[in-house]
Amino acid sequence: MHRSFMRSRMSAAVLVTVASAGLVVGSEPSPAAHAQQAADGHTLWYDEPANDWESRALPIGNGALGAMVFGGVTSEQLQFNEKSLWTGGPGASGYNFGNWTSPRPGALDEVVNSINQNGQADPKWVAGKLGQPKTNFGAYQTFGDLRLDMAGQSTSFSGYRRELNIGDATAKISYTNNGVRHDREYFASYPGQVVAGRLGADQPGKVSFTLRYTSPRSDFTATASGGRLTIRGTLANNGMIFEAQIQVRTDGGTVTSNGNAVTVSGANSATFVLGAGTNYADTYPNYRTSDPSARVKSTVDDAAAKSFATLRAAHVADHKALFDRVKLNIGQVMPNKPTDDLRTAYTGGSSPDDRALEALFYQYGRYLLIASSRSGSLPANLQGVWNNSTSPPWSADYHTNINIQMNYWLAEQTNLGETAEPFVRFVEALKAPGQVTANSMFGTGGWVVHNETNPFGFTGVHDWATAFWFPEAGGWLASQVYDLSAFSKNPALINRAYALLKGASEFWIANLRTDPRDGKLVVTPSYSPEHGPFTAGGSMAQQIVQGLFTDTIAAATELGVDPAFRAQLQDKLNAMDPGLRIGNGRLQEWKSNAITGEPQHRHVSHLYGLHPGHQIAAGTTFGDAAKATLLDRGDGGTGWSKAWKINFWARLLDGDHAHKMVSEQLKSSTLANLFDTHPPFQIDGNFGATAGMTEMLLQSQNGDIHVLPAKPGAWTSGSVTGLKARGNVTVDASWTTAGGLDFTVKPTRTGPLTLRNGIFAGQYTLIDTSTGQPVATTGTGDRRTFTATAGRTYRATGSIRKPVNLALNAAASQSSTYSTGAVASRAVDGNTNGAFWSNSVTHTSENPLDTNPWWQVDLGASKAVSTVELWNRTDCCSDRLRQFYVFASDTPFTSTDPQTTAAQPGVWSHFQTTAVGTSLSLPVNRTARYFRVQLVGSDRPLSLAEVHIFD
Repeated sequence: MHRSFMRSRMSAAVLVTVASAGLVVGSEPSPAAHAQQAADGHTLWYDEPANDWESRALPIGNGALGAMVFGGVTSEQLQFNEKSLWTGGPGASGYNFGNWTSPRPGALDEVVNSINQNGQADPKWVAGKLGQPKTNFGAYQTFGDLRLDMAGQSTSFSGYRRELNIGDATAKISYTNNGVRHDREYFASYPGQVVAGRLGADQPGKVSFTLRYTSPRSDFTATASGGRLTIRGTLANNGMIFEAQIQVRTDGGTVTSNGNAVTVSGANSATFVLGAGTNYADTYPNYRTSDPSARVKSTVDDAAAKSFATLRAAHVADHKALFDRVKLNIGQVMPNKPTDDLRTAYTGGSSPDDRALEALFYQYGRYLLIASSRSGSLPANLQGVWNNSTSPPWSADYHTNINIQMNYWLAEQTNLGETAEPFVRFVEALKAPGQVTANSMFGTGGWVVHNETNPFGFTGVHDWATAFWFPEAGGWLASQVYDLSAFSKNPALINRAYALLKGASEFWIANLRTDPRDGKLVVTPSYSPEHGPFTAGGSMAQQIVQGLFTDTIAAATELGVDPAFRAQLQDKLNAMDPGLRIGNGRLQEWKSNAITGEPQHRHVSHLYGLHPGHQIAAGTTFGDAAKATLLDRGDGGTGWSKAWKINFWARLLDGDHAHKMVSEQLKSSTLANLFDTHPPFQIDGNFGATAGMTEMLLQSQNGDIHVLPAKPGAWTSGSVTGLKARGNVTVDASWTTAGGLDFTVKPTRTGPLTLRNGIFAGQYTLIDTSTGQPVATTGTGDRRTFTATAGRTYRATGSIRKPVNLALNAAASQSSTYSTGAVASRAVDGNTNGAFWSNSVTHTSENPLDTNPWWQVDLGASKAVSTVELWNRTDCCSDRLRQFYVFASDTPFTSTDPQTTAAQPGVWSHFQTTAVGTSLSLPVNRTARYFRVQLVGSDRPLSLAEVHIFD
C-alpha cells in the first residue's frame, strides 16, 4: 500500500429485523451470567457503546452488504454499505480505464533504453513518460446511516454489554435503563440477502423509537409511507442509481410515518427490514444494469414476510456450515475480560489469555472473509465491505501489488473455498479491459492490469511515481486463481484459471526483453513495490513471470491442451533470468547489487518466491538468504506487512519468529475491535495474519503435506481440525507438550500422497482407519509417501524430540582474544544477541590481527550431529563473517592452516564465500567431537554471537 489517503446481483438487499422479547418479563442477568457469556472463545465483547467507527464499531456482513453496529443507548447507529456503490467509472466525465488518452509512440522504448544505458531510471521521470493523472477512478461510498432514536431512555444506564459472536455471526446489545432491560440483535444473512436484527425489552410497551436515515451526501430523497422508509438517489458523479427500502413492523404499539421518518411508540416488539441495491453490473464496458427499485422492493417484501426466528435460523445454519469447518485449540482460556482490555493486556507470552486472543484473532479473519466475500458480490476490497466515508483511504479500492491477493490467501487453506468465487470472477472481469490496455499501451496481445483497479475495469496507469507501474499484477492474479484450483482440484476452476494464465502468459511472451548485460529475458521497465528506482529484471517481476509460465505449463499439462504453447513457454523459461540472486548473503531486490533501497521498507517484494510463490524453500541457499533478508528488514512495518512476515517466517519453518510477528501485529497493529490497522484500517492484515497462522500449522505448496511445519513453542499443546491441503485433502492434528503428535489426512482423490513431519524420522504409526491396518510407505527422513484411496482417512501418530544443543556451555577456545574480554565461551552461552556490548559476542585480536583466525569447541566426546548453526555479530561488521570454513572432526585438528585442515582425513568441511548475514544453518549429519570456524586471510578479526550444534 502506498502514499497518503487520498451483474445485476449487486442490487441484493440488506434486511434488518428488530424484534422484542414480547411480553416475557425477566430479571437482569447476574455477573455470573455475564462471565459465562464472556468465556465464549468466539465472542468479542465490550462494556460500553462504540464511540468510533474505525476502532470500536462491530462489523456484520453477507458479502454484498455490510453494517457497523455502534450500540448506542439513547440513539443507535447502523452505518451500512452496499459494495457496488462507487463513484467513478463509466458515466463519470473523462473516465478512460487508465489507458493513455493519446498515443505515445516510442515512450516505452525510451524508458527501456534509458535503463539499459544507465542501469536504472528515476520513478518521477518514468511516471512523466508512462503515467497520467487518474480521471474519475472513483471511490467506494458509504450508503449512509440508519439511526434509531430511542424514546423514554436516559443517558444513565447499567449492565451494558455489546458483543459480536463470530461463531454464529450475530451482534447483540443489552443494558438496563430506567428499570427496563433492553436488548437488540443484528445479523447479516446470506441466504436471505438480509441484515436482520431484534430489539426488545423485558417489560411490555417499552419499545419506542424513531427510525431515520442520514448520509454525508445530499443526492437522495427519503420518504416514509405505510411504515416503509424509501431512500432513493443518483450519484452526481457517475449517474449510478441507488435505493434502499426499510419496512417497519411491530407487535403492539403504533407505527407512524411522517415525512422522512418512521416512529414506533409503545410497542412490545418492533422489526424493520432494510434492503439496498444499485444498478451496477460487473460487465465491461458499461457496468450497468436495470433500475434496482423492483429488486429491492421484492427482497424487502420477502424478508418482512418471514419471522425473525426463520431468518435467524437460516442465517446461522449458513454461517456455521462455513465457519465450523475449522476449529483451533492452542491452549486458550477466554477470561471474563472485555476484548479491548484483553488486547491491551496482550504480551505474546505464555498466558492462556494471550492464547485466547490469538485464537480469537485467527477465527476473526475467517469470520471477516465470510462476511465480506460471498458468491454474487464484488470481492473484499481494502476494507472488506465496510466503509463510512465518501473518500476512504486509497478509495477502499483493489490494490493488485499485494492487497487483494492477501485478502484471499486464507480462503482455501482455512476451508472457505466458496468465499473465493468473487475474487475469481473479478479477475476474469479484468481480462476484457486488460486486453484493450495491453494492445493500446504495449501493442501486444494478452491481458494486463497494473497497480490498482476498481469495479469498472481500470487496468491502465496513473501517475503516482512509486505506485503506478506493475504490469506483473495480471500474472500474480492468474497464478493465485490457479493455486486456488490446486486445493479443490475442481476441473471447471482449473479451466477458468488456465484461460487467465494463458492470456497473461501471452502478454509476457510478447513483452519480455533481452537484457544486454547477460542476454537473459527480463521484465523492463520493472519496479519493486513501492521504493527504489526503475530497473530491468527486478527480482519480484522476474519471480512473478517465472511462476506464471510455470503455472501455465502445469495447468495446460493437467488439462492436456496446447502442447505447442507449453513448449514455447518452456523455451522462454529457459531463457529467463529467474529473479533469484544473492548478494552479501541476502536476496537481492534488484538485479544489480549496487542498488539499495530502504533497509526496513514495509514491502519485502523480492521474497515473492518464498511466499506466496514457491520457488524458495527453507533450508536451501536461497532460503537462508531469504532469512537474512527478513532479519535485516526487521519486525516492524504496517499491519499488512507484519501479516506477510508471519507467512514468510512460517515458510522458513521458524514458528517462534512467525509467532513473534503475530504478537507484533496484535500489540501494535490491531485496533480495539480487532480490525487490522495500516494505519488506517486495512482488512488485508486480518486476512494475511490468519493465512500466516495457518501456514504455521499446515503447508502443501511443495508437493507434500507438511503437518505442523512451524508450530511455535508458545503453542505447547493443542489441536486443529478441518484445514485443507492442496489436492483437496482435509487435515486434523493434535499435539502435546511432550512432543506427541496425532494427525489424520482425508483425501478426495486416489493416488500417491506424501506426508511430512518430524515423527517420520523416528518411531511412528500410519494406519488406514477404515481397515485398522498399517499403510506401506516409501521415503526417508521426515517424509513418507503412500498410495491413498479417495474417501479414506489415514492416521499418523508418533512423537517429535526437540533437538539438543550439544555446544551449550561446552569447552570453547579461539586463536586469540580481543582485549575487552570477548572470550570464546560467549559463543556457547545460549545467547544469540549479536550486539557486541551485550557481552555475548566473541572477538579475536585486532592489533595485531591473526592469520586465519579461528574459534572452536570440544563437545567432550564424539556425538551424532545433525546441524550446526552460526549466529553472526549484528551491530556492525557483519560482513567480516565471509570467506571462512566450518570444520567438524572426531579427532583433534592437527593444523591451524585452513587448507591443510580441509584435507585432513576424517574432517568434514564447508566453505562459505559470501557474508552470512545474521545466521547460517548447515546440515552435518555425522558424528563429531570438535568443531572449528576459521576465516581465510589476515585482514579482519573473527566475531561470533553463538554456535549451536544440534544432535
